Amino acid sequence: MAEAKGTLLVTGGAGYIGSHTVARLHEGGERVVVL
Repeated sequence: MAEAKGTLLVTGGAGYIGSHTVARLHEGGERVVVL
């Protein structure tokens, strides 16, 4: 995966789908903010 070019904002990141999405993004080296 390429370097993160910024910070990703994920709304609903505390839910079932959002939490798995955030985990995958974080594992891939992305900077993630959960709202």
